Amino acid sequence: MHDFPPKKAILLTSARIAVQGLGYSCAGTKYEPDNQRWRQRQMSEDAAQSELLVEQIQIGPMENFSYIIGSRSTREVVIVDPAWDIGALVERLEAEDYTLRGALLTHYHPDHCGGAMGGNSIQGVANLMEQMPVPVYANRLEGDGVKKVTGISESDLKRVDSGDKLSIGEVEIEFLHTPGHTPGSQCFRVNNTLVSGDTLFINGCGRVDLPGSDIEDMYYSLQKLAALPDDTLLLPGHNYSDVPNATMAETKQVNVYMRIPDLASWKSLMGH
Repeated sequence: MHDFPPKKAILLTSARIAVQGLGYSCAGTKYEPDNQRWRQRQMSEDAAQSELLVEQIQIGPMENFSYIIGSRSTREVVIVDPAWDIGALVERLEAEDYTLRGALLTHYHPDHCGGAMGGNSIQGVANLMEQMPVPVYANRLEGDGVKKVTGISESDLKRVDSGDKLSIGEVEIEFLHTPGHTPGSQCFRVNNTLVSGDTLFINGCGRVDLPGSDIEDMYYSLQKLAALPDDTLLLPGHNYSDVPNATMAETKQVNVYMRIPDLASWKSLMGH
């Protein structure tokens, strides 16, 4: 089952991307599959959360999500996993008068950062840097893969470790290393929000049958994410379910991969 843009999405005039402003300083909206209605999700009203700016952007034929994250008061932002249509993403940044401070990559697969895939060339972070030169943040184990896939140089990269933090205006982003899908896959935690890339989807997890993937690493990464507070809002890397975001508590209810009791059971589920 595939996601669809939320009813209150802002459709850009190019019709190339759909943007959902999550509206953390006020009430946000979420589709409720149980009664087929849109209901209000009450967001935290504390100062840190109301300062947080997040836009969820669906882009490309593989239903990728890119994200704009930053500070409401300063308009400084980073962009997560820029790919497919860099022109549309740049248009969005310019239309909202955002100041781009960096590009954050969850992992090195071309549908998230650009490069060659299936005989096609996908726009990505290298194209972004031609228009808006900014540092590219990748996990230290993922840096070489990012360079190989995208063609950017070592001087363009900022290699980070799990637990490192990046301040964007008044907002602090924490890097969480979550290997499994790739050796250097990472998530980004901001207040009670988690951008999970291809590590965790609302109804599943990233593939572990690809070069560089590891079944055991994925199990432990999912266990790490399952330990986050239940009210953590999960923002995945693809629109693969019938809702574009969910709390960790909601995800645990619908995602069997978040309820595996031990490694042996996990390996059995994975066919090992």
